[in-house]
Amino acid sequence: MKKFAILCLCVLFGFCFCKNTQQASAFNASYDAQIVMETRTGRILYEKNGDKTMYPASTTKILTAICVIENADLNETVTVTKESVGVEGSSIYLTEGEKLSVKELLYGLMLRSGNDAATALALHVGKTIASFVQLMNDTAEEIGATHSHFMNPHGLPDDDHYVTAKDLALITSYALKNRDFKEIVSTKKTEISNGDKPYKRVLINKNKMLFECDGATGVKTGYTKKAGRCLVSSCERNNMELVSVVLNCPPMFETAKAHFEKYFAEYSLYKLFESDFIVDFIPVENSDRQCALYIKNDVFIPLTEEEYKKIEISYDLPDRLPSDIKKDEEVGKIQFMVGNNLIFSEKIYTINGIN
Repeated sequence: MKKFAILCLCVLFGFCFCKNTQQASAFNASYDAQIVMETRTGRILYEKNGDKTMYPASTTKILTAICVIENADLNETVTVTKESVGVEGSSIYLTEGEKLSVKELLYGLMLRSGNDAATALALHVGKTIASFVQLMNDTAEEIGATHSHFMNPHGLPDDDHYVTAKDLALITSYALKNRDFKEIVSTKKTEISNGDKPYKRVLINKNKMLFECDGATGVKTGYTKKAGRCLVSSCERNNMELVSVVLNCPPMFETAKAHFEKYFAEYSLYKLFESDFIVDFIPVENSDRQCALYIKNDVFIPLTEEEYKKIEISYDLPDRLPSDIKKDEEVGKIQFMVGNNLIFSEKIYTINGIN
């Protein structure tokens, strides 16, 4: 009976172990989120759970950095306050009263993921953490990242601090258009001041993509127990830049590298229109005049070779324009379709107004 009981317990334990393992695997599979986005157009080349709510960990600092860059002079001096010292998690070991430039703290934020640097920058720009967090949420909304919400500048766990992979890709694509941001996140190693010590802080970027992936330009790693391993990375090849976001993904570097190898091989950036291209002439109401219409920007679109062969262009424009039409007024859009799929659209403007 004793042997039988032990055998039953072993079988039961084995069943529970298998069940728990299966549950854990299912959890990882369902919560793993990935996306690959081309930065110029925002076109999504690959997506898995792109709209699923996730914890971002330190990838939060991408938004923190661009908010700081847009709202502070990088040469401004920041005096470290008591509130910024000894913040939980990764740190560049700031001391109360020491002085650093905004740019130095941004390096500490993005290369070494300093939570103390995040706090010091947030207080410098926003005066309070709450005010800076409001700036973060407002900025995210303006970018179009409307399914995320931020509660702090560093990404430490908070149930109300969450993102989607798609929102993170949008935020990153936006931030990469800023020269200062791109310079900082692509830096492999730098030195910054170290208070009254006779030696500098040496900062080596935690993002292995910069050292191991051809064309890598950034951006940010992240990890907490709640969030798992997270990575937002960017890469530029043949004049095309892609962003890869992987959230709660243990092989995050390997996955991002695979993204870049696959989608740079499959897609190329095609130039379809020059900036200032005259699209059409539309009659103006109560007048015998016509108004010229144009697109302001070059139109580059990431396409596969097959998509390029099948691309269709259509114009969404009114039959007539109002008599008080102004110069550079948006009046329609040009759309690029492959089959029934809208790939990209560009706004159309008036080249001149009617006086």
